[in-house]
Formats: sequence, C-alpha cells, structure tokens
Amino acid sequence: MLELGGNTDAAPQAGLIRDVTEADFMTEVIEASNEVPVIVDFWAPWCGPCKTLGPALEAAVTKARGAVRMAKVNIDENQAIAAQLRIQSIPTVYAFWKGQPVDGFQGALSASQVDEFVARAVQAAGGDAGGGLDEAIEAAEEMLEQGAAADAAQTFAAILQEDDKSARAYAGMVRAYIALEDIDQAEAILNGAPAEISNAPELEAAHAALELARQAANAGPVDAFKATVEAEPDNHQARFDLAQALQAAGRSEEAVDELLELFRRDREWNDEAAKKQLFTIFDALKPTDPVVQNGRRKLSSMIFA
Repeated sequence: MLELGGNTDAAPQAGLIRDVTEADFMTEVIEASNEVPVIVDFWAPWCGPCKTLGPALEAAVTKARGAVRMAKVNIDENQAIAAQLRIQSIPTVYAFWKGQPVDGFQGALSASQVDEFVARAVQAAGGDAGGGLDEAIEAAEEMLEQGAAADAAQTFAAILQEDDKSARAYAGMVRAYIALEDIDQAEAILNGAPAEISNAPELEAAHAALELARQAANAGPVDAFKATVEAEPDNHQARFDLAQALQAAGRSEEAVDELLELFRRDREWNDEAAKKQLFTIFDALKPTDPVVQNGRRKLSSMIFA
C-alpha cells in the first residue's frame, strides 16, 4: 500500500484543492492532469452525502502531500461540464490522469475507501521500481534507446532475476524484443508478467507498443493512402489506414494529426476508432513526449469544447 503519511488535521496545502468552473476546467483539470493526477468531486449544496464525502476527499488529498490534486465542481453552477461527463447522480468523483478519467465512483465511501481511491490515483501516475535496481533499469533503457536491443534484453532479464515483480523491467524486455522484431517473444513475456503487476502503467504502455508493432507488420504504403485521402477527404477508412502506415514508419506526429482530423470529422466512426488509436499511440510513447502532450491537449479540447 502506498504510504500517504502526514497529519490528517493539517490544513489543505496551497493550490492542492480548488473550486473549479467551466471557465477553468480545461486548465485546472485536463491540462493539470498531465503533470499530476487530479481528483474531481462533482457536488451540490443540497446533496447530503456530498457534505460528508467532500471533507474526507480533502483530507486524503492533503495527506498525499502534492502527489495528487483536487478540483471541486458545483454541478448547479457548471451544468455544461456535468452534461459532457454524463454525471447522473452525486456525489460522483473522477480521477483524471493525462487528460482522461482513469478511475471513479458514485455515492459516499468510508474514510478508508477514500484513502484507497486517492492511493490508486497516485499510483496511476507511475510506480516505483523499488530496491537498488533503478540504475540498472535506467542503463538498460538507455541501451534500448541507443539501439542495443539485444544487450538491453539481457540486462532486463538479469534485473528480473533479482526482482521478478519489476514492471519497468518486464516492460523493457517487451520493448527490447519488439525492437528485435521478435513480436511473438515480446507477447510471451508480456503474458508471463505476474498478475499483481499486470495492470501497472509500464505494462499497459508495453501492451500498447506491442499492439502498434503488430499493426506495423500489416501496414500499407504511406504514399498510396495519402493519395487516396487527398482525393477523397471524407474517406475515413483511408485516413485511418494512412495514420497506421505513418505510425509504422515512425512518423508518430503525422499519424496523430491524421487521427485528430478523423476524430474532428466523425468522432463516432467505426466505434470511435480514431480516439482508441490515439490512446494506443499515447500509451506507447513516453508521457513527456511532445507528440503525446500536444496530441492529448488537442484531443481534450475537441472532447470538452
């Protein structure tokens, strides 16, 4: 269990808990959640359970000492946000990370359940590799970035002999075998990860990278799809295929641009395929990658416009 620590009677730290309106929701929740998880409490003055839940959430957020923030949204005064997020009853609470809701609940919870919810929100932002193996993991990741995939795979394997529950090492192994173009082995490693870390952010990112690698194996020629899209701008399948081909060619920024354009034209097309593919790309890349940060911001602007 993540240690939150601190004095439960302490006053909320400056800037951690804010009243948020439609005017600053994008800034205080969507954009802010690119740096730290943001818990959003949808409440109203007439709501009895809200009067109990709100202080419990504030106490848990305060104990987290900056690892998470909280935004309080009065639905009576901000009905457009409530409608966009389909808030049907209150209290409703969402945890946002990287511009998207990653956890949530409705109704009142006990203090211990609130603490657990806040802890999950903190953990969603990424976990600790633990132990004294951080430097070895960082060295292996650097090998992988420099193209020494085989050496990286061996180093990650050695790390797993010391810590068989290291999500970063498992994810690194998966990416190393993807780089070695051994997709089946990468999948076997991912499937072999212990159940208790199977939902770790690092492994979810590795899963997204594996999905993109499988798509790349079947991607068509960029030029052909581009010509089709130029001739038929409303051909959504061709634009989607172009985005996959661009991603397979390592042109992630262009792929994201095409998917954003497809989402703008028809967000519901093919069961929201454009948004799902965008999330796959975002998950596979590093959160600090400008392609991810810019893409998430543009997508959120479209969703919450």
